[in-house]
Amino acid sequence: MSALKTDDGVALHYEETGSGTPLVFVHEFGGDLRSWEAQVRHFSRQYRCIAYNARGYPPSDVPEDFNRYSQERARDDIRSVLDALHLERAHVVGLSMGAFATLHFGMAYPQRALSITVAGGGYGSHPAQYRKFQEDSRANAELIRREGMAKFVATYGIGPQRVQLQNKDPRAFAEYLAQFHEHSGLGAANTLLGVQCRRPSIYDLVEPMKQMTVPTLIMSGDEEEPSLEVSLLMKRCIPKAGLAVFQKSGHAINLEEPALFNRLLEDFFHQVEAGRWGARDPRTTIPSIYGPAGRP
Repeated sequence: MSALKTDDGVALHYEETGSGTPLVFVHEFGGDLRSWEAQVRHFSRQYRCIAYNARGYPPSDVPEDFNRYSQERARDDIRSVLDALHLERAHVVGLSMGAFATLHFGMAYPQRALSITVAGGGYGSHPAQYRKFQEDSRANAELIRREGMAKFVATYGIGPQRVQLQNKDPRAFAEYLAQFHEHSGLGAANTLLGVQCRRPSIYDLVEPMKQMTVPTLIMSGDEEEPSLEVSLLMKRCIPKAGLAVFQKSGHAINLEEPALFNRLLEDFFHQVEAGRWGARDPRTTIPSIYGPAGRP
């Protein structure tokens, strides 16, 4: 078991496989580093793959104070992983909660990112959902504290953007639920309170996203309703962004469609490394970053 220390003294459990150009995976709220197994097995043949458990996810440390969890902290924990492993730059791939951290990493530390991948990012960001997402995050934290992880996973773990995995691959879905059950209740509640319900809406990041210079791949399932509009917003704002939409897919696209996910990701890396993932041609006009109807 390997561990590294963040700059604020929290130990993060990590695993690394393979050699070559560094590739860092950042997991979602309902997952951990094990969620990336299909990607690590594939990419470790060509890349040095690093996956780690976020703070609050054993065997990483579980700080008791939720104020030690935040969107900024999640962003800087990616940097701490690179620093501790003496990596100047890496491709960084995040899903959902990890996608938010990866996006913020790309904005704050562009010199440390060869590329970023924002997969399933945007939950709770749309102005019509933002306030309710914050309220739901606080309510879910209270549910975990009151009734434990088993009760929480029984409801949250089988949501409208999770049933796609259940229908496609029942064994993978059962594995996801079993791993989710193993998470720390304290860590999950503190992540909800510290990160999820305090993170800014991506709609409030329009100007910083327009200034981004990092090659970016955005990926979403076409049945992942909370993220579809936000994915389009990111595509329209980030100069070097590409958008891939997975058909008949929900939230956990790396588990639902691992072969397609890996193929798109691998092609993206190769184009970036060949210097062929440039900014959007200015001749492709964007009437509004918010779509035909204008600002939401």
